[in-house]
Amino acid sequence: MTAVSMISASSARKLLLGALVGVTAVTAMPAQAQEEVNVYSYRQAYLIEPFLKEFTEETGVKVNVVFAKQGLAERLKREGRNTPADVLLTVDVGRLQELVDEELVKSVNDSVIEANLPAQYHGPDNQWFGITTRARVLYTSVDRLDAGQVSSYDDLADPSLKGRVCSRAGDHPYNVALIASRIAHNGEEATREWLEGFKDNLARKPQGGDRDQIKAIRDNVCDVAIGNSYYYGNMLNNEEQRPWAEKARIEFPDQNGVGTHMNISGMAMTKYAPHEENALKLMRFLTEKTAQHMYAEVNYEYPANPEAESSELLASWGEFKQDDLSLTDIAKYRKRAAQMVNEVGFNQ
Repeated sequence: MTAVSMISASSARKLLLGALVGVTAVTAMPAQAQEEVNVYSYRQAYLIEPFLKEFTEETGVKVNVVFAKQGLAERLKREGRNTPADVLLTVDVGRLQELVDEELVKSVNDSVIEANLPAQYHGPDNQWFGITTRARVLYTSVDRLDAGQVSSYDDLADPSLKGRVCSRAGDHPYNVALIASRIAHNGEEATREWLEGFKDNLARKPQGGDRDQIKAIRDNVCDVAIGNSYYYGNMLNNEEQRPWAEKARIEFPDQNGVGTHMNISGMAMTKYAPHEENALKLMRFLTEKTAQHMYAEVNYEYPANPEAESSELLASWGEFKQDDLSLTDIAKYRKRAAQMVNEVGFNQ
């Protein structure tokens, strides 16, 4: 198991990490430390290291982490009862539901966690919890479109935007979750029609990540792009990418309808967690106001704990109406959404 190590970050992150001066890196825990907890993480190292260092400072519990982009569910299945993993951290409700479907996690019924997180961020039988939220927003050109001119996901399929829209691959989990939410709201036929119109409006074949779509607006490839909200904050604090972000504005879709689609990052305790007590300590910590505020400051994600303070930048984007569709409903339609992406040839 690979232990956490310090890496470089943006100036904002440096400021935050600066507040942790004196905190011993997890890799350099005192030899006498006996308590530990093992984490499997789809989340990137620079995002979670500040939280884990703070947790170790508060509790004395050493955190060991395996970072991966994929395959952690399969790894848990192979390891079975012999797994060293206690907690899994990931993004996207679909990945959390996959753990439940494969019977790799267990219920955690804890009054502290339940009090910190609203019920909508509890998975079925408390088998997972959402710890941050992120909005799937529209980015529009500040030079070629007026603010509010494109205001809904429906607009992505409007003929007036033909050849003016950019997106990453349709079968990426972020887009699959959005499509699944539209199936839940509007049914399959209407969603298929919308997806076909969205594809017809693409300025280029789907490619790259969310930041690449914002860069494409700067490069005059397209006028509208779809992406997660936190990328905007990260780009504004990146010397190279800030000029890209400044050529686009963030728009929260469907404010006159069901609200903006929200996804989550989340956590779950593994079925055979060998350090269950410390796993529960870590899960509680991640829902407390300190860690929740750090998520907002480090990665511009919205805290799931309503008592946690947001970051100044997030607050500057204003309040907006969020789609309150059940995350369980979104997970239920993900498979059909992915099939639909292939059926309409969205990525071709």
